[in-house]
Amino acid sequence: MEKSVISFYGRGREWGEFSNFFEAEILIDGETWPTVEHYFQAQKFPSQPEIQQKIRNFKTPGQAKNFGVKHSGLRSDWEQVKDNVMHEALRAKFSQHRNLRKLLLSTGDAELVESSPTDSYWGNAARKDGSEGFNKLGLLLMEIRKTLASDEE
Repeated sequence: MEKSVISFYGRGREWGEFSNFFEAEILIDGETWPTVEHYFQAQKFPSQPEIQQKIRNFKTPGQAKNFGVKHSGLRSDWEQVKDNVMHEALRAKFSQHRNLRKLLLSTGDAELVESSPTDSYWGNAARKDGSEGFNKLGLLLMEIRKTLASDEE
């Protein structure tokens, strides 16, 4: 039997709750963030609390992303830590919101795929060599789903 695939992209579409732009506050280290995206972008600047605060205060996750992508002063180890930062944010989101945890667990063993048209790291957009993207966001969600399921046993 072939494993089912659940594709998601964007907060306003089916399965949009899996998007980092979905509005679900998360509490990490005593700080509340409006979305996973706000937290993720702010972690690029750990030694600059004023920049982190600015990112936290953006009205939309899109504003937070645009700022985080364009602002200089990115931490030197970002490529090594970004997956762990995302994991921490997603774990908070799906642990702190019962409805989101239930939704994630309801996907069973389906493969979760961020069908981004442009992102070949977090999504499955084609890479420069034509191969399929890494779908890191989907992989992290499946990892968290597995952990949450074992926590409930």
